[in-house]
Amino acid sequence: MNSGTDNGPRVALVTGGSGGIGRACARRLARDGMAVGVHYAGNKGRADSVVEEITSAGGRALAVGGDIADEAAMRAAFDDVEAAFGGLDVLVNTAGIMLLAPVVDLDLDDLDRMHRTNIRGAFVVSQQAARRLRRGGAIINFSSSVHRTQFPNYAGYVASKAAVEGMTLILARELRGRDITVNVVAPGPTATPLFLDGKDQKTIDGLANAVPLERLGEPEDIAESVAFLAGPARWVNGQTLYTNGGLA
Repeated sequence: MNSGTDNGPRVALVTGGSGGIGRACARRLARDGMAVGVHYAGNKGRADSVVEEITSAGGRALAVGGDIADEAAMRAAFDDVEAAFGGLDVLVNTAGIMLLAPVVDLDLDDLDRMHRTNIRGAFVVSQQAARRLRRGGAIINFSSSVHRTQFPNYAGYVASKAAVEGMTLILARELRGRDITVNVVAPGPTATPLFLDGKDQKTIDGLANAVPLERLGEPEDIAESVAFLAGPARWVNGQTLYTNGGLA
């Protein structure tokens, strides 16, 4: 596909791009010819390794850091990507945290942490993207298939992701006339550190077997959906795409 604009190659910023699904998305978009801003929150070394991987394959990439819930930090990150590559066309917001407990036991400080990163962070970066993306652009936020499966212990996390879905789908309507698509990807169980942390093998196997394809997703599976929404899927707008192997 043609990944360029009238002003040159398309440019993407991937939050949480230093690991897991974000890393796979950054690599996948780079293969489509996009220049990529690889965002990290705390581990610059991991982001630099993604940049090195992309540039050594002939692509263009830049590491940018900061707390996604900090407006000033994200304004600076967007500025850096625009200055390096001449503009911005795609935002992929994979950054998020997940802290699990039943409603009766969830520490409210953990609830606040998730809501600050998952809700405020998604709002901050979506706001910056809405102000900056060029025509033909795409905003892709992340929810989770557990919003639909409603597994126990996920209430605080699902509450934050339900808010992301609501905000994102409204933004799609608010950007009428801008030729910018706004969608949500909702992965199912995917083999990332975020998902695997704290789960025993029996739990992991049970979740894998719950999927009709009888396996966990891989980050690259999710990146394919992101590449679709970031590139050719110009008639998909204001939707939640459940990328979960048929889980529910």
